Amino acid sequence: MISVTRLNDKEHIINCDLIESIEANPDTTITMTTGKKIIAKESVDEVIDKVITYKRKIYKSDFS
Repeated sequence: MISVTRLNDKEHIINCDLIESIEANPDTTITMTTGKKIIAKESVDEVIDKVITYKRKIYKSDFS
């Protein structure tokens, strides 16, 4: 799970395994596999970095 900030400054936690695509339109639009769209303040690169950090964290614990 990762945290993103909506345009109203509210934190929103999403399951990054359900992200289908991320676009800059100019706001960052995250489309989920369910069809739901989330508009976030973070840039596309920031969202990608959050996903990578999360994945590293969970997979590291499997091999420790």
